[in-house]
Amino acid sequence: MSILVDQETKLLVQGITGGEGSFHTQRCIEYGTKVVAGVTPGKGGNLILGVPVYNSVERAVVETEANASIIFVPPHFAADAIMEAIDASIPLIVCITEGIPVMDMVKVHSYLKGKSTRLIGPNCPGVISPGKCKVGIMVGEIHLPGNVGVVSRSGTLTYDVVAQLTSLDIGQSTCVGIGGDALPGSTFVDVLELFNADNDTEAVVLVGEIGGTFEQEAAEFIKGEMTKPVVAFIAGSTAPPGKRMGHAGAIITGIAGRASEKITALSAVGAIIAPNPAEIGSTMQKVLAERGLL
Repeated sequence: MSILVDQETKLLVQGITGGEGSFHTQRCIEYGTKVVAGVTPGKGGNLILGVPVYNSVERAVVETEANASIIFVPPHFAADAIMEAIDASIPLIVCITEGIPVMDMVKVHSYLKGKSTRLIGPNCPGVISPGKCKVGIMVGEIHLPGNVGVVSRSGTLTYDVVAQLTSLDIGQSTCVGIGGDALPGSTFVDVLELFNADNDTEAVVLVGEIGGTFEQEAAEFIKGEMTKPVVAFIAGSTAPPGKRMGHAGAIITGIAGRASEKITALSAVGAIIAPNPAEIGSTMQKVLAERGLL
């Protein structure tokens, strides 16, 4: 099994006619993802990479039964694109776009309430279930099908973790980049819940970073609900308070945002803390071996 995406995913690409949209659509198709439609207002009726383009998400869903969307729309139009996909009742939206204004995402969060749609991102690398489906911008070739889930706020570290796991012959069930913005569509807790319920996910790597309290919330879930081992790493231990590091979400605005506080919270509930980023894979290898899962 896997979470969020699999062989049954029918992907719609919002912004398919742009440079990034068309490039990554090609990569998703090459990986084996079923890309059934693209949407760019005013360009309906065209074919891009053999994929039909529609003027609206609603029409694309009616014609193709798309059940997932990936968004490459520029920042100031991305919120409207997300809400258009929500209106079309698409179950999963993955927003790659970086730099969406915070107030726009406040509106999106309000719009999502009471809806059945799940949003991953924005400012994220996407989701991949190795060997099944890729809805994102990650390099598919570094992934290996298996039983370790990965959830991360950092796109670059996601790739590093996956490469380490694959080099140790540790496959992944699904890898989810939740994004580095201050208001992500899905949190660590949201994804941990899915991994915890997935019969084929035996352990989880969690990569957090400075800023916010998402990792402390994850620790509370691990304490009360998680039945599978979690290996965690928190990036940004040397970051100075008040200075943004990399993106909007990575800024220490209080004691809770510090890496040390997050590490303390996670280790207190039984998460195994990797000592540095280069040892995340080997730490997971030890955990799996100790539990007879290798």
